[in-house]
Amino acid sequence: GALLRSPYADRPNWFGLATQELEAYHRQLEILHQNQLQAATHCIGDSAVQLVLDAYGELLQGTNDRRWRIEHAQVVSEADVERFAANSVIPSVQPTHATSDMYWAGERLGRNRIRRAYAYQELLRQLGMVALGTDFPVEDTDPRKTFFASVSRQDASGYPEGGFQSSNALSKEQTLRGMTQWVALAQFQETDLGTIEIGKWADLTWMDRNWLTIAPADVLETRVLGTCIAGEWLYLAER
Repeated sequence: GALLRSPYADRPNWFGLATQELEAYHRQLEILHQNQLQAATHCIGDSAVQLVLDAYGELLQGTNDRRWRIEHAQVVSEADVERFAANSVIPSVQPTHATSDMYWAGERLGRNRIRRAYAYQELLRQLGMVALGTDFPVEDTDPRKTFFASVSRQDASGYPEGGFQSSNALSKEQTLRGMTQWVALAQFQETDLGTIEIGKWADLTWMDRNWLTIAPADVLETRVLGTCIAGEWLYLAER
């Protein structure tokens, strides 16, 4: 379904799907812009990303603090990457997509285009941040799986050796920030969420090991000892 500039490698003359008329989409963006609201647009293919960056740019016109974002941004042409920074567009990605899709994505996209896919590190460099999510219910909500996929670019069996396009893997700290602090920033909630500080909602998960100091594969085996939401412990493991 991803809308591509060139046909799918395994389906000649098929460019994917655009699910909305551009004229109607532009009208929606104008309403959001006029009312100081955020836009978040689902984009997977390089053509979709280009069209949305064009539409955003017409209204945002340079750096800003509107925090409009593109969800998924899975295939981005080289010419469009820097346009995220040019109009302060936040890339919001889902690390487990890369490790779920890696078995077949190359057949769909072809040898050259797959290199422009799941480029999380490249997208992070544009604004110094990237928001990380899960795309539930398409993917599992387990944060351990999100963290492991982001850092290792492997599946639970350790495939592929060295990681799938590992140059775009995120570091442990980048991943943790992407799952917490940068997500809060992406939705104007940085004064309430994202970090453990006095005055913020005590939203936190207590693990039995420090994800920043253990091997990425060991993250999958960590045990959740407790979950606190707004200062209330809603789950505590039996000790």
